[in-house]
Amino acid sequence: MMKITDWDDAYSNAAHIPDGQSYVGRWTAQAAAFREKLLHTTRMRQDIAYGDHERNRYDLFLPEGTAKGLVVFVHGGYFIACDKSMWSHLAAGSLAHGYAVAVPSYVLCPDASISNITRQIAVAIAAAAREIAGPIFLTGHSAGGHLVSRMSTTTTPLAAEVAGRIRKTVSISGLHDLRPLINTKMNAMLRLDAAEARAESVALLDPVAGTDITCWVGAEERPEFLRQNALLENLWSSFDVRVSSVEEPGRHHYNIIDGLTDSSHGLVRTLLGV
Repeated sequence: MMKITDWDDAYSNAAHIPDGQSYVGRWTAQAAAFREKLLHTTRMRQDIAYGDHERNRYDLFLPEGTAKGLVVFVHGGYFIACDKSMWSHLAAGSLAHGYAVAVPSYVLCPDASISNITRQIAVAIAAAAREIAGPIFLTGHSAGGHLVSRMSTTTTPLAAEVAGRIRKTVSISGLHDLRPLINTKMNAMLRLDAAEARAESVALLDPVAGTDITCWVGAEERPEFLRQNALLENLWSSFDVRVSSVEEPGRHHYNIIDGLTDSSHGLVRTLLGV
């Protein structure tokens, strides 16, 4: 891999994806259409509070019949953008297999530090876990991939009872080493320093024994995301964990998440073990 000298470009996805700026509108419309289908049913509960802040809310999507367990999807946006309303449609694949799906928002940087966001996500997972019995499956995209992976490190803020229910984590285009973000203009909002970057970087932490995690990335993503995706398999393979990585052909940073909408896609099947 070539030495990176422009870290802003290394993490710039929209500029390297054809019609990249259109995806936010697409996701928002797809998510709204998905919620509209469930609006007059008992299969959707919106804006469930898990904390005091207005962004400490999650949506819960329910399958037909009793849920087999809980899937939690955590969105990305470099810790500074997006909310739960853009991603509802990504629940479709897991719902079809009989699992409930929780999609939380969280307070963003700079109003919250990344370490604080980590704690928020732990609270959100615990809140949803009180609503839905059974095993827990975690997945997230980009910054969300970092956040779900962070739950299976030895410094996880999750209570042992909740952590013990996690059966699988799939980090999609995850940011497992936060230190490079210090070199970007985004850090004016992230406010990362070396100490926090080290304390929160999943790749620099030890995994909980028994963790089962897959890191999934698009083969057409930026080189830095390919590097980030490979880190956990490289660094955690000597631990008592199951860790693997996948580079999905023909996918980039934005369409990589489409697999979650399809119950037969490898992304969903890997997450749920079906």
